[in-house]
Order: sequence, then structure tokens, then C-alpha cells
Amino acid sequence: MSREILDEEIEVRDVDIVVSKSNENGDITYANQIFVKLSGYVQSELLDKPHSILRHPDMPSVIFKFLWQELKAGNDVFAFVKNLTKDGKYYWTLANVRVAKNPDGSLRNYVSTRRRMSEKAKKTIIPLYAALLEKEKNDGIDASWQLLNDILVKNGSSMQTFNDLMKKIQN
Repeated sequence: MSREILDEEIEVRDVDIVVSKSNENGDITYANQIFVKLSGYVQSELLDKPHSILRHPDMPSVIFKFLWQELKAGNDVFAFVKNLTKDGKYYWTLANVRVAKNPDGSLRNYVSTRRRMSEKAKKTIIPLYAALLEKEKNDGIDASWQLLNDILVKNGSSMQTFNDLMKKIQN
């Protein structure tokens, strides 16, 4: 679905907790009312659709590559995400995506809990994501991955400490 992209941000309030669950393919199996309201969709338009229905074109693919790599390895992830609403607006959140398992250890689902992104975090993440996206467009996702790794190392972090850095940027 093609939609006009508007430069209009929707406010995510401090009290808002955006929750969704998805299956192993990333298809939405649950969306709480705050998620539905922010997205601009009705619940039936979200359920059984891939989370990528909300993907804003400003989001570098490398962030999702990292997210899925970690989730498939059984690790939880913290990442800043810019979502595109049904009417072309956007909102930023800090997502904590967790792996939920059945008693036998098999995957039950992924649970994403998202909160308002701090203004401080936006000042760091927006230019970072722009640089990653530009690198991706010019040189591909592997080059973007290398740039992300280089930036993390330059800031005393690594792919292994990515979650800690995201939480630190938020505060």
C-alpha cells in the first residue's frame, strides 16, 4: 500500500505503553488499544499483517536485520523505531522486543513493549539512522552493518552491548 509520507509526528505520552505480539514471521497476533490508536488502523487491519506494515522509510534495514538476528538467537532487543501511521504521520518509540517461550522451550511468540522516545534520544538516533540509511542506499546493508558496528565501537560499545547503549541513550 502506497501512502503519502507526512512530516507530522504523533505524540507518544509518558503513560502510553504500546504492546503487540507477533508470530515467528513477524505477523501481528495481538495489538493493544494504544497501539491501534497510534497506528491509525483498526485492529482487524493489523491482525495477521506483518509488523512492517508500519515501517517508516526513514528506518534503516540494518536495525531490523540486527533485531531479527538477535530474536532468532533467543535474545531480547531494545531498539528505537520510527513507525508510519495509516494516514502517513509518524511516531517514535523505544521498543523492547522479548522472546516468549512455551514450557518446552519452543517459541510462543515475540512480545514488543514500546514507550515514548526521549527528546535526548532523538538527537542521537535521528542522525545515526540517517547515516545508516544513506550508507545502505549507496553501498548496501552489509556496509550499513559495518558502519553501525564502527559507530558502536567508537562509542565504547559493540553489537553485544547494543541494548545497553539504546537504554543509555534513552535516559
